[in-house]
Amino acid sequence: MERLIGSIRREWLDHVVVLSHGHLGRLLKSYMGYYHGSRTHLGLGKDAPERRGIMRQSEIIAIPQVGGLHHRYER
Repeated sequence: MERLIGSIRREWLDHVVVLSHGHLGRLLKSYMGYYHGSRTHLGLGKDAPERRGIMRQSEIIAIPQVGGLHHRYER
């Protein structure tokens, strides 16, 4: 849990101004989607907890996540 809290603080709260309790809840929900679906974890062999399929060869696009603080790159 300490690693998760540290990641939230370093990767997100140090860069965002929280306006209200509701705003914090929405931002945390957005970050948790990123954390489980896109962010790589060393303990998982640089994979995300939610496995992703192998992508076909095509143009690479950037998908903004967590309000544009992070991006997920897909083909």
